[in-house]
Amino acid sequence: MTLRIHNTLSRALETFAPIEPNHVRMYVCGITIYDLCHVGHARMMVAFDLIYRWLRALGYRVTYVRNVTDIDDKIIRRALERNIPIRQLTDEMIIAMHADLDALGVERPTHEPRATEYVPQMLSMIGTLEGKGLAYRAAGGDVNFAVRKFVGYGKLSGKSIDELRAGERVAVQGDKQDPLDFALWKAAKPQEPADATYASGYGAGRPGWHIECSAMACALLGEQFDLHGGGADLQFPHHENEIAQSEGATGRPPAKFWVHNGLLNVDQVKMSKSLGNFFTIRDVLERYDGETIRFFMLRTHYRSPFNFSDVNLDDARASLRRLYTALDGVAVPALAIDWTLAPAASFRAAMNDDFNTPVAVAVLFELAGELNRTRDAATAALLKGLAATLGVLQQAPRTYLQSGNTLDESWIADRIAARNAAKLARDFALADEIRQELLAQGIVLQDSPGGTTWMKA
Repeated sequence: MTLRIHNTLSRALETFAPIEPNHVRMYVCGITIYDLCHVGHARMMVAFDLIYRWLRALGYRVTYVRNVTDIDDKIIRRALERNIPIRQLTDEMIIAMHADLDALGVERPTHEPRATEYVPQMLSMIGTLEGKGLAYRAAGGDVNFAVRKFVGYGKLSGKSIDELRAGERVAVQGDKQDPLDFALWKAAKPQEPADATYASGYGAGRPGWHIECSAMACALLGEQFDLHGGGADLQFPHHENEIAQSEGATGRPPAKFWVHNGLLNVDQVKMSKSLGNFFTIRDVLERYDGETIRFFMLRTHYRSPFNFSDVNLDDARASLRRLYTALDGVAVPALAIDWTLAPAASFRAAMNDDFNTPVAVAVLFELAGELNRTRDAATAALLKGLAATLGVLQQAPRTYLQSGNTLDESWIADRIAARNAAKLARDFALADEIRQELLAQGIVLQDSPGGTTWMKA
């Protein structure tokens, strides 16, 4: 089965084939780096790390660009609040971002450009757009993109310009020709610090957010590349505006596939500082290990809405421990994945179906069940090899199992209940498997007429 990916642009699953044979070029909008990364960022980063890993597992060479926005109103404001230079703030936050993503097993991209390093390319693209009549200089010094002059604006969001205008909620600046026009270059303001502005033929100022990604993608991947990704919240206006700028400047659509991950809620409610349900990755890492967080996110399809809660994290941790328990005590040989084997073929089919990780993870549990029964080294190697394409199960099992320091009593209760159900069904092999699974984690079961109790060995 060939890889099929849901393309936001066509709103359909499409067969994926890179422009250049065997070489995938992908761009993902990264983080505006003024504070610590939050769990919404983690959701996006893990989703596209998964795609990056799977493309390589299929044998593609992948050039992955994930930018860092290091000049922005929020960055300027935070630097002023802390009374430090902008570069000091962004350097500090990039180091923190890397530490957080490393903990989640997110691999570094091929290129991680900073927006401030590509201002000349942005100015060049702005000049091209102005020369084509798609950009104009406003009275206040900004340079704006003329949305109505770009044929096809709205094709990513699936709405016409008039529909987008009807849904408008932002006050319009008086020097725009149309409310949907957006800034390509922002003129410097008197209160802004010197390190927030750049010299240009348009006067001192800084680039707009949208032009940053268009210029960096074009500089590092070319005028056309294979896949552009980001969170669903970026579909409009950011990615819509990127298409308008890039295609307006080059005459060619920038990306064949537009891919968006589903947004994150906390206990079924949108995450918000005002609601008190806002969590940084650091906050969560204080209570859960990075691999558990990653596994938790992989169990939901990348395009689906994602619900973040302690209950779900606890369940993910218990499930991950089950997989590690199956591997514990088995010498795992270094074997290449044999994709002709039924479990591997099922896994591959799932992943080639728009990266269907819930089905792929189910295959891992089927292999773990077989491994618990057979203790077969080849099965262990297949389990670990498939899991590697997802970025999990690569620690020594004993290391992971002993890292928690605290017993997950809800998981123990669930396993005892499952064992009792197996005994009632006269599936004594499964009941014994569960007893051994618990024993491997130092949990001893004691059966009595009154029920089953447990104690730490």
